[in-house]
Amino acid sequence: MIVAVKRTNYTKLIVKIVAFAAVVALFTVYYFQLSEKFKGEEVQQTPQDVENVLKEKRASDIETVIFDEAQIAIELIAQDKIRTIKVIGRKLYIATDPDASLDALMVRYGVMALVKTSVSDIKIAIDLKQIVESKYNVSGL
Repeated sequence: MIVAVKRTNYTKLIVKIVAFAAVVALFTVYYFQLSEKFKGEEVQQTPQDVENVLKEKRASDIETVIFDEAQIAIELIAQDKIRTIKVIGRKLYIATDPDASLDALMVRYGVMALVKTSVSDIKIAIDLKQIVESKYNVSGL
């Protein structure tokens, strides 16, 4: 019977510890080098930049409000009755079939929805400025 006694090799253990320490040291140096690089690239925002960002956010919020109102109007009339829908200026223009029911639309928008009925279609103009200002507390359009 052969008995093998395994002894700890201290040189291999020291090499492993040194290699691990070297890897940790490289990662820390790399981390501090990148953090200094990003500090140097960090640009101070001017008040004009902040104002432009706020204007863009406000514009996107108003665009979302207009899109939501267009979806609500389409659902109130029934999507299969809609011919065209456009946003021009401060108005939402909708052209529908002549047999479309506008009762729900008139209940929601009231005098803000101007309706013109003809033989070929019904044209509806909804004032978006009043909707944006009153319903969503955003001043101006």
